[in-house]
Amino acid sequence: MTTTLSSAPVAPLLARLFAEAEANPPALASAFAGISGEEQRRLLRSKTDYVALYSRLGDFALPVSPAVGTLLYMLGRATNARTIVEFGTSFGISTLHLAAALRDNGGGRVIATEFEPSKIDRAKANLAEAGLADLVDFRAGDALQTLAANLPETIDLVLLDGAKALYADILDLLEPRLRQGAILIADNVDHCPDYLERVGNVAGGYMSMPFNDEVELSIRLR
Repeated sequence: MTTTLSSAPVAPLLARLFAEAEANPPALASAFAGISGEEQRRLLRSKTDYVALYSRLGDFALPVSPAVGTLLYMLGRATNARTIVEFGTSFGISTLHLAAALRDNGGGRVIATEFEPSKIDRAKANLAEAGLADLVDFRAGDALQTLAANLPETIDLVLLDGAKALYADILDLLEPRLRQGAILIADNVDHCPDYLERVGNVAGGYMSMPFNDEVELSIRLR
């Protein structure tokens, strides 16, 4: 049995995009040239410097790993997701996994947010090449504005992979729409301790555990 994820045109496209991303890692970015590890961590956790930082990373895919991409697809299928929100689309690698899950679920919508216009253009081209563009609502701009309105009545799945300092703020916007049992996947969570504290609080309505050293997997309990 094949799936949209494991067959053409999606599978060969993803293989190419992952290879290109591996050959052009963000460690090569001028944004990090001469900056200490401690300063990099400060920039990633800043709620004021993230726009300038990520704008300088416009030529880098910053993708999820292949394992996390597969996880996204599997969670989308397992929950029979129909509405997904993605914070941090970049070149659309994670979006391809999410949209493939929706295709195999029979349809739905990924709301994909990205404030770097050139990345939105590349993501749109990649989703079109995959034949999945009809499942994606691309929103260009700061997610604090693009996700402040016109959300679906209920949200089944959330991927947080944008500016790390904003994860808790994005959750504030989405939380009223999260259905009971909604899944949240947050990448690079070591840079967002306030988010980790929140989703780790059962009394606050969440249960959470690490998927690996960087990715946190959480569920909305109520």
